[in-house]
Amino acid sequence: MNECRLLILDDDESIARTVALIASSGGAQSRVCTNAHEFLDLTQSWTPSHLFVDLQMPDMDGLQVLSELAKRGCRACIIISSGVGARVLEAAVLSANELGLNVCGMLAKPFRLNELRSLLFDTNATPSKMALGFGPAHLPAFKPAAPDLQAALDQKHLFVVYQPKIHCATGRVSGLEALVRWQHPDHGLITPDRFICLAEEAGLIDSITLAVLHDALPWFAQLSTDYGGLGELTLSINISARSLGRPELIDAIVNLCARSGVSPSRLIFELTETAAMDEPVAALTLLTRLRVHGFMLSLDDFGTGYSSMLQLVRLPFSEIKIDRSFVASAATSQESRAVIRCITDLGRSLGMKTTAEGVEDAATHAYLQEIGCDLAQGYLFARPMTRQLLTNWMDQQLARFGH
Repeated sequence: MNECRLLILDDDESIARTVALIASSGGAQSRVCTNAHEFLDLTQSWTPSHLFVDLQMPDMDGLQVLSELAKRGCRACIIISSGVGARVLEAAVLSANELGLNVCGMLAKPFRLNELRSLLFDTNATPSKMALGFGPAHLPAFKPAAPDLQAALDQKHLFVVYQPKIHCATGRVSGLEALVRWQHPDHGLITPDRFICLAEEAGLIDSITLAVLHDALPWFAQLSTDYGGLGELTLSINISARSLGRPELIDAIVNLCARSGVSPSRLIFELTETAAMDEPVAALTLLTRLRVHGFMLSLDDFGTGYSSMLQLVRLPFSEIKIDRSFVASAATSQESRAVIRCITDLGRSLGMKTTAEGVEDAATHAYLQEIGCDLAQGYLFARPMTRQLLTNWMDQQLARFGH
């Protein structure tokens, strides 16, 4: 029997529970804390062999927790996690090592479940990703196949979470991005990185896009009515490059909007820069048709491809989303700030809105305000949320900004 005892500190209980579930699948005992003081007490009374520490805690930040662990002579194996950016995370690991703590891994948020599994179970990991010693007797990660995904569609195991987009200048909510998730009855939550490519290869990606719209549009119409005091909200939906050659998809989308009572002008379809580059002819035709019908278009992950300027001029986009790789390091990198400023100025000169994704700290938000970036989304404002959690968040927005 595995004798590993993992104590988890994270103020996001959903993340903490996910870590605990992955740990238990390898036979480890685990306990979850969302309060740093309780966590420190349990390190003494429960004597865990392994610790998972989130750096961004509301009552006592992770660096203070690590310092206190060092004072107490903690010898547990520690994995450090945060969404503050890779450089800050690496600095925290160095600091913990200097304090004499036993750091055996780090995870930058938002992390993928397979990254977490690798840290927990991979006995051949590098020093920065050493295993937590849960032993080899664990179940292999579930690798879905096309029939599994088709069954998920048929049985409605796919669901939608929503992440707010914020006006940089005012802090008011501007809209929501709809993000698909898969709740498997046997294998738990499956993230899009594990099934979107499969959906594209199996010819199921249009079915997923339509399933998201079927689920999201009627609810979004009601949400817009309930929170009309916040202004006209938009809903962003990701569209795959594999859908660009299928004009029948547009007819289905137009019909869904008409039935739900959502104006096309309030829907933003996001296409990655790489996808636009890979399918230029199909992209031009389909995206122009979407614009003719009144839909908005966003060029996602801008700055990561090789033909950015060409695609920006050729295709009828109304928004640029600055890639999170630049935004995540904005607080510590002068080069990233320069790139963000250039993209913001470019968008303004072309009459497009600019959105920074992956905003995780107040300093980055302040910089975006300073340079006139239009919109932002990221953990600083809100994580992707289920409908109920989003409704609670919207209530707070209405109390703050509503009329």
